[in-house]
Amino acid sequence: MPDSVEHVLIVGAGLAGLRTAEELRRGGYTGEITLLGEENRAPYDRPPLSKQYVRGETDDTALRPAEFFAEQRIRLRLGVAATGVDTTARRVRLADGDEVAYDALVIATGLRPRRIPNLPELTGVHVLRSHADAAGLREHLGSARKAVIVGAGFIGCELAASFRSRDLDVTIVEPQPTPLHAALGAQVGALVTRLHEAEGVTVRCGVGVESLVAEGDSVRGVRLADGGVLDADLVVIGIGSSPVTEWLEGSGIPLATPADGGGVLTDEHGRTSVPGVWAVGDVAAWPHAVGRNRRVEHWTNAGEQAQTLAAALLGTEPTVEVQVPYVWSDQYDMKIQVLGIPALADEIRIVEDKGRKFLAHYLRAGELVAVVGASMVGKVMKARAELAANLRIQTPVG
Repeated sequence: MPDSVEHVLIVGAGLAGLRTAEELRRGGYTGEITLLGEENRAPYDRPPLSKQYVRGETDDTALRPAEFFAEQRIRLRLGVAATGVDTTARRVRLADGDEVAYDALVIATGLRPRRIPNLPELTGVHVLRSHADAAGLREHLGSARKAVIVGAGFIGCELAASFRSRDLDVTIVEPQPTPLHAALGAQVGALVTRLHEAEGVTVRCGVGVESLVAEGDSVRGVRLADGGVLDADLVVIGIGSSPVTEWLEGSGIPLATPADGGGVLTDEHGRTSVPGVWAVGDVAAWPHAVGRNRRVEHWTNAGEQAQTLAAALLGTEPTVEVQVPYVWSDQYDMKIQVLGIPALADEIRIVEDKGRKFLAHYLRAGELVAVVGASMVGKVMKARAELAANLRIQTPVG
């Protein structure tokens, strides 16, 4: 690392930001590190929020104990958002009017949930991204009886499973033909539908939400686009998330277009085209095997990117290995695993179907590019080497 890099400012105190700070220290960096976060909470783990935390099975979601940050000389500055950046002066503006100078800036601001336009603000209507979101949802869960989950992505499906464990009447509403349709396709989506219906969840696909039904300032139902009304005293909107990049407007830091998923454009080490500026995690659009820069919203991806970025920032251009994306989702007593890049596939084969267990292969021109399994841990992970080899020869990044 050049001697001039005396202060690394990491904006975003989530998993990716924390991992970057850890990797810098592990790599021998002795300068100042500041981890800046909008939430008034030290870095915490998000996957338990839709499962163990919301069900009341754990309160501990911290990624590191408080003393860790002092020991590693990582300064936490929490409860304040970044509102802008001057990349010439190398200063980040904050919502409280302060500015923070940096020598290297790492953008790790992550995502925020999308909302359905024009829906009223009602008690009982929730999104889930932050710890505060999860705490509010958990509190409401104790008195709820009928829940409607709008959006059948991974979070929506996990919440459906969590709610059923509390004996709620649960309906999933999804405009796509099946749950997880965009991520995994119709064939696997149909198997996921079967899993949820077997647990007593009503799955309504192919229909959107028109409005909410209110009684006073509380939600009492969901009116669908086809005219139907679902009773509900708890509604969760889970229709995806958008990268937090609005504070970068006018900075000259390059951003991907909304059509390409948005996010901060970087090279294969997380470096942007602006000197001293890097990006990591859910907000970062790194080069990808699909042939363009794109964001990867996976827990394991944050750590892998942080390791690569830190090495490059420290002056060691690491060899970029083919990373096989991996994500998992715990639903009921099942672990659904996704290894590889399903979006590359032109063919999906269900190779095993045993009811609550299944295995699907995703092929592109006959080559394996992804494997998805439910309660098939060994068979999914066994495909990692083949996937790494096949993904290496996919369309080069242009």
